[in-house]
Amino acid sequence: MKILFLTENFPPETNAAATRVFERAVHWVEWGHDVTVVTCAPNFPHGRVFPGYANVWRTQETMAGIKVVRMKTYVAPNQGVAKRTLDFLSFMATGWWGGITVERPDVVAATSPQFFAAVAGWLVGFWRYLPFVFELGDLWPASISAVGAVRQGLALRAVEGLELFLYRRAAAIAALTGSFKDNLVGRGIAADKIAVVRNGVDITRYGPRPPDAELGAKWGVADRFTVGYVGTHGMAHGLANVLDTAERLRKRPEIRFLLVGAGAERQGLIAEAARRKLDNVIFAPPQPKEMMPRVWSLCDVALVHLKDSPVFAGVIPSKIFEAMGMGLPILAALPEGEASRIILDHGAGLHVPPEDPEAMAAAVLRLFEDDELRKTLTTRSLGAAPRHTRQRQAEEMLRVLRLAAAGRGHLAGREDEP
Repeated sequence: MKILFLTENFPPETNAAATRVFERAVHWVEWGHDVTVVTCAPNFPHGRVFPGYANVWRTQETMAGIKVVRMKTYVAPNQGVAKRTLDFLSFMATGWWGGITVERPDVVAATSPQFFAAVAGWLVGFWRYLPFVFELGDLWPASISAVGAVRQGLALRAVEGLELFLYRRAAAIAALTGSFKDNLVGRGIAADKIAVVRNGVDITRYGPRPPDAELGAKWGVADRFTVGYVGTHGMAHGLANVLDTAERLRKRPEIRFLLVGAGAERQGLIAEAARRKLDNVIFAPPQPKEMMPRVWSLCDVALVHLKDSPVFAGVIPSKIFEAMGMGLPILAALPEGEASRIILDHGAGLHVPPEDPEAMAAAVLRLFEDDELRKTLTTRSLGAAPRHTRQRQAEEMLRVLRLAAAGRGHLAGREDEP
């Protein structure tokens, strides 16, 4: 089968969407499928094109057997609504052009976030009379409204109308969580065409390992009990709560909070930690994907953190599965929902209310002081990883693409359809 996939983020970028699309496509190529990805010059999250790349109208490369077509876009850092919107809209236009000028595929798919990449995917499908599969990675624009990035108004309602239009016109929808599917069904989208294809981890790359001595010494966490947050420092993540928690534990010098990544809130968090003189909070820059196992090796506990909003109760952060792959206990500070149920059902970690520093500090102390609890959570976390592999996700997503290509995408949500 010939698959065309549109995504604004792709390696060497390391965010969740880039990793998800790439690692599944590697499996598809290994299984004999022809995969083309239309994307842009890598620049996320700083809005600076990576060394070795150029923001030109069109380039093409081959990466692990995947044909990668990169289109010119307006490049902007991951902050500021106006410039980011121009970035998104520019990829909608150039991504569409890239999609209609590559060799004709059997099916076209696009992932959100960002939402306008999905618009480009639908436009390609419409233009070339191809079935379009919408991979729903975020309830956008509800999520940006929840963090206050945009206000309720005519523009937001217009985007919500476009969102529903895409759901209705897609041949099939692959939702990353069951909660996303429930949301769509509650808004009138047929359940039978919505498959739930949850995230996963490449367990061939992740696994328990001793702490990386070189990296630990460099970042000042060697021989310390380290609670690690690895990922985007954005408005949706509520990481000011980590500073509040660290302040409550500042008299426990053996405990460190390690925050690795980038995002719109990072500089503000660094400045606030400096103002409070929080020496127990370490900020490290974003790392390439091949470094992630080394980074996770420094952590005694993996922190999964989201803002206190009902919108995020349906989100399943991909770092949950990386933590399982590494065999790390998970501390989930997020709204009760699908992610917390996965962690608790597997017995892989603890859950505390979001944005509650007292509860989070108590949980960190419990994990620090109770060796037997940590061992139990470690064993169960590692044991859960094989149930959430990237290969499994690749198989489930491929099933959705095949059904759509065969004109049966409207049955993608039915488990009895092979």
